Amino acid sequence: MKLTKISVVAVLVLLLGCSISSPLLKPNKTELNKKSPEEFEVLFKTTKGDFTVKVERKYSPLAVDRFFYLAKYHYYEGNKFFRVLPGFVVQWGMKGVPEIDKVWEKLGIKDEPVKLSNTIGTIAFARGGPNTRSNQLFINLVDNTRLDSSKYNNVNGFPAFGKVIKGMEVVKSINAEYLQKPNQDSIMAKGNLYLNKKFPNLDYIISAKIIK
Repeated sequence: MKLTKISVVAVLVLLLGCSISSPLLKPNKTELNKKSPEEFEVLFKTTKGDFTVKVERKYSPLAVDRFFYLAKYHYYEGNKFFRVLPGFVVQWGMKGVPEIDKVWEKLGIKDEPVKLSNTIGTIAFARGGPNTRSNQLFINLVDNTRLDSSKYNNVNGFPAFGKVIKGMEVVKSINAEYLQKPNQDSIMAKGNLYLNKKFPNLDYIISAKIIK
């Protein structure tokens, strides 16, 4: 039987246990551009335990606005930690549902200057070039201050916008056996079906909730 696009998405929802809401498939541009609270906290519940991140708009306003939207609509629930490099970073931010990931890949925010250094425990958006910060995040596992000024694809620095205030030991314990072997192009094409098959022991986010 040939599956339609809608039924494929439905199958993914059942298999991956993640909800697909319209604000993720079809983001509302007006709400997407709204300012978030000046500061707030997000509690991440993961397969390794819980950790809490506190973010502040003063460090990177556009980044915090985007983070607020994604957390509000449960984008990070079900995300796998697909890149874990001890002594460097732990990274996540691909939903694992191709229909959603393809939407957010195109919704990069404008670049901003670095105001908060990439010290241990800080959080920042990953990027691939100018104005590409969109959905992928990383937490610094050590002091990576070189990321404050490192030039990559004609963009200087990775602006951190918050910090882990509780549970850093959990972040450091996230499974690193696969390092950065999971291929992002394959994740984009096949989602969590690819990750579950090739990298079954990846830790993941159970829930991410704004708490303050």
